Amino acid sequence: MEPFKIHILGCGSALPTLRHNASSQIVEIRGKMFMVDCAEGTQMQLRRSKINFQRIQAVFISHMHGDHCFGLIGMISTFGLMGRTAPLDVYATKELGPVLDMLMKSFCNDYSFEVRFHAIDTKQNAVIYDDRSLTVETIPLQHRVPCCGFLFREKPTLPHIRRDMIDYLEIPFSQINNIKAGADWVTPDGKVIPNSRLVTPSDNTRSYAYCSDTRYIPDLWKLVNGATVLYHESTYASDCEDRARTYWHSTARQAAMVARDAKVGKLLLGHYSARYNDESKILDEAKAVFPKSFLTNEGMTVFV
Repeated sequence: MEPFKIHILGCGSALPTLRHNASSQIVEIRGKMFMVDCAEGTQMQLRRSKINFQRIQAVFISHMHGDHCFGLIGMISTFGLMGRTAPLDVYATKELGPVLDMLMKSFCNDYSFEVRFHAIDTKQNAVIYDDRSLTVETIPLQHRVPCCGFLFREKPTLPHIRRDMIDYLEIPFSQINNIKAGADWVTPDGKVIPNSRLVTPSDNTRSYAYCSDTRYIPDLWKLVNGATVLYHESTYASDCEDRARTYWHSTARQAAMVARDAKVGKLLLGHYSARYNDESKILDEAKAVFPKSFLTNEGMTVFV
């Protein structure tokens, strides 16, 4: 199977600390790279992770809070200094459009690549990106400002050819794609070999759901149901549930409830409040509800 990886660049919340950077991730799937959120300091994290800036095709911004987007204009400026020529697509709430336009005109008006802005509706669950290998759809969330998550869903691949049958039947190379597409094979003496004997099933498709800042949504599991990996903000432990409610965030236990109800493969926790010197309390709380819960940390790579 081709790689499907999540690179954690930052997993802290708004208040800067020496332990965590604010939110940013790279989703790497089938040779393509996409950034999800772009906080201040993201460029340094890219350097530390040895990720090639030029391979980033698109940036998805969950909402207009600084700890999710302050790094965007700086990164765009760096792209220009590096001589980027490929377009960069930015998907975000409509409120970011005029801000980005102003910043581009002020700081990035002579670069040789195009920044294409795509306004998204955070209240709709809709496909906003589609190519031959994957789709990205929005996940409506509930925060103090318009906010959504993103679901990266791999498209099915063709079945695998059985090399032993190809060799045994002396099937020419020119017919392999037809067989992958479902064709049977007819031998020179007229015998039909059914397609099911010539191929093995394709790999299972994988998916990654990124749920940024949000209060607990009891029905959220329906939109991320069966995801291979779910990232769900877990800013607080339950002893700060009142604070989470006030600021429209979630506790680790609530994140785990979403993961449990959605029957996901694993849960990634993040967006930790600066009040925690370590996140063991957050992890323990989540694992009590959903055992396959894991803390994210800068520099971590998660295989989907």
